[in-house]
Order: sequence, then structure tokens, then C-alpha cells
Amino acid sequence: MKKAIVIGSGAAGATVAKELQGIFAVTVLEAGKQFRPFSYSLAYLERLRKSGLFFDEREIRWLFPAMQIRKTREKMVLVNGIGTGGTTTISTGNALRMDGELKKIGIDLDVEFNQIMKEIPISTGHQKHWNKTTRQLFKTFESMDLNPQPTPKMGNYEHCKHCGKCIFGCPEGVKWDSRQFLQDAISRGANLVTGCRIEKIIIENGKAKGVTAGKRFSSKFFPADVIILSAGGFGTPVVLQNSGIDCKAGLFVDPVLCVATERAGALQNKEVAMPFVAQLDHFMVSPYFDYLSFFFNKQWRRPARNILSLMIKLADSNKGTISGRKVDKILNEQDKKHLQQGVALCHEIFGKIGLKKQDLFLGTLNAGHPGGMFPLTEKEAETFHHSTLPDNLFIADATLIPKSLGNPPILTIIALAKRVSRLIKQ
Repeated sequence: MKKAIVIGSGAAGATVAKELQGIFAVTVLEAGKQFRPFSYSLAYLERLRKSGLFFDEREIRWLFPAMQIRKTREKMVLVNGIGTGGTTTISTGNALRMDGELKKIGIDLDVEFNQIMKEIPISTGHQKHWNKTTRQLFKTFESMDLNPQPTPKMGNYEHCKHCGKCIFGCPEGVKWDSRQFLQDAISRGANLVTGCRIEKIIIENGKAKGVTAGKRFSSKFFPADVIILSAGGFGTPVVLQNSGIDCKAGLFVDPVLCVATERAGALQNKEVAMPFVAQLDHFMVSPYFDYLSFFFNKQWRRPARNILSLMIKLADSNKGTISGRKVDKILNEQDKKHLQQGVALCHEIFGKIGLKKQDLFLGTLNAGHPGGMFPLTEKEAETFHHSTLPDNLFIADATLIPKSLGNPPILTIIALAKRVSRLIKQ
């Protein structure tokens, strides 16, 4: 049986492994370790932050190794998951179909999305458990003609315990993450290698021969007949560049900025994260308790139960690069203008429920949806394969997405990975 190497075990990598195992002998190479949910009590950490020990977001790795943090030179905090399940384990489980830009270049993923609906439980059943504050916000959005929609979630949210740990790895197993696809592949014979950081892809005479990876202070060569690169929007470009393949300077990251206020008994820290969304031009708005800001932003030094926050998620410009761990990404003037429009809207929303503008405060600018540095065009709409790549090397993650979605991308990434898998099988 021919060998397939899948680099990464997140939304795309786990999907590809599940789809290809059996037709190929699949080996999944994951840079991180086995994922473990956050084990500390959030209430304990809330008390501990008073000590002043929390002053840099990168410290989160000491408490939660699955969350990797880096910063741009302008101090935007960039987040991604590392370990089995990739960023799906630290996501909020949103299942939004966001393939409009792909349709514009002739890519129809209807078949793949229909398959996903049969394989992953997706519903808005969490709506019946919303707390009083969330219901009030939803009605306010409706009164302002913002057309809020309950967010479809991946998982069995009727069993949600409202612990507030969505982004720390659901301790109850309510939220779906890609480890379920990964386990499916493993149960059918796929091999998983963790703690395996890819150095480069070995290309000889126009063909990918395998990959070299660092494993326990040494390098190892993994031969393969086909290689699928699914290391994520921050990881995939670096592997390509290390392998002598140029990427575009088109990095997007979907920046997030929260506008918050203090309201007694809001209990947003115990609510399902992002329970509903409102889609607007250039950004979306959703209720969201921002733990990075809560632990590391001095303006958020208030009781968690009394903080009420709205997230602005921006569809940013495709301009940025990454080299190793260094990311060069700034917001241009248009991005900043759209972000300020989002802030003004949040001020208006809070005003509608009687909260004063002078009492509002901002969160830390952060981002966690990187992509766009090897985008698909109309030329690749059928093959999903760029002519600059060896015939047996494929990309299957957000690196392929042409433009920032300004929205949760996991469902769309899974659909992309399914299409790539189908083309490889053919």
C-alpha cells in the first residue's frame, strides 16, 4: 500500500487522515503533544491574577501548552493551537459555512458540506439554555435590524454544563473537535507521531520524496508517495518556504477586538461562547468573554461574573508574511476604519440596554484565523493543486483560502480538506 504523510492533525489534517486511511497507509505528523484540556480552576486563576504575575499573553503556555501565542511588532496577539486536534480544541465550536469567496472563483463545495452534516452533530440547541443577559442582547440586536442568528455549533450542546471553558478544551466532551476524525483514522490503522516538528519537504527531480522532522533532539526522514501539508495558516507557509517553495505575502488573520463593560451578574463567563452572530460589511459582532484580555489586560481587572463583552471579528486585508515564528502583519488604514466602525456599533448596542459609553473599555487586539499565503485561484478551481508544487504534494488548510473570512473558518476548512482528499483518491 502506498504511503501518505499528513502534516498536522487539526481540522484539515485529521479530515484528510480519516478520508485517506485504507486507500493509503497514513502517517500523521503532529508538532505538538497529545491534547489535554485546561486543568486549572478559572476561579483560582482569577484570584491569582491579583498577584500581578500575569503580564504577558505568552505566559499562557506555562499553564496551557496547547495554546501557542506570538506577537507582531505592533503587539497584536496571535493565537493558534498546537497538539492533537490543532486549533479545533481551543475554538468555540462554531459551524458557519463561509465559502462565498471560493464560489466566486468557481469552487462548489455543496457535496462536501452535505457530507459534514452527516458526520458531525451540528445544531443551535444551546439557544434554549441562554442566560438572561444573552437573551436581552439578542433582542437588542433584532430591534436594531442587525439580523442576529443563533450560531450553529459542532457537538452535543444540550449537555453543556456552562463551565466557561470552551476555548480551553471542553472538559465534558460536549464540543466536537478534530480529534474525533483523527481517532477514526487511527482505529483503522493510521499512525500518529506527536512531538514531531517538520523541518522541510525533500523534493528531488520535481517529486516530493518525504519529509524531515525534528524528533527528540534528532532529525528523522519519513518517506512518502504523497504528502498533504495541513500545518495551518502559520505553519504551512513556513514548511513551504523551508522547502524552497515561495508563498504570497497575503497573510490574513481575522483580528478580534472586544468592547466590554461592567454589569453586575452578567455571567457571560458561564455562557456558551459566541451564542449568536450578526454579519455586517467587513466584520461580524458576537457576544464573547475574552479570556486573554481578562487575564492579561489591566482594564479587565474586574470580577469575571460582572464583565459583559461584544466581539468584533474583522475581515482584514490580505497583506502580511510569516518567517519561522516571526509574523509581519499590520492593519492598514481601511482595516482600522472598519474596526472603528465595529467599536462604534458596539457602543450603540450597549447604549440600547442602558449602559454608558464612558464605562466601556476595550480588550486586547488578537487574532487566530491565519491563512491566504498560497491561495486558490480560478486556475486551481478543479485541481486544488498549484503548478508550482510537485504533483504528489498537496495543501489542505486555510492557506488555500483567497481572502479573509472575518468569521470562524473550521467548517469551510474541513470541506476544503474533503475535496483535496477526494482529488487525491481519484
